[in-house]
Amino acid sequence: MHQALQLERVLETALYVDDLNRSRKFYEEILLVKPLAVTERVCAYDIGGLSILLLFKRGATLEPVVTSAGTIPPHDGSGPLHIGLAIDAEELDAWERHLAMKGITLEGRTTWSRGGTSIYFRDPDGHLLELATPGLWQTY
Repeated sequence: MHQALQLERVLETALYVDDLNRSRKFYEEILLVKPLAVTERVCAYDIGGLSILLLFKRGATLEPVVTSAGTIPPHDGSGPLHIGLAIDAEELDAWERHLAMKGITLEGRTTWSRGGTSIYFRDPDGHLLELATPGLWQTY
């Protein structure tokens, strides 16, 4: 029976932020994403039509959330986290120019043995963001 079970992909990933409005401004202006849903405790962004990035106000999800659809258990996080976002190889230079124009400092750049390139920078809460081209992983 277990042989038939298989995860398809990461559907959602979450970062916890101190100031949701400040983080929304950063993600929308720097990463050029548009919100799918916004409340006082969370903002959801579609990432490439394949996954959802959730920005939660830190501490705002420490209690269960009961809705007509069911209960969402409590969760939270602290410290600088990391997420990697996929980009087309042909867009890497344009992303670097865009980030520079917005005053974003790159903390690192890695060219992987499979041929991909990653660039790294931080959001206002210190989370490490990675933009990566194909050739990073065996599956990407």
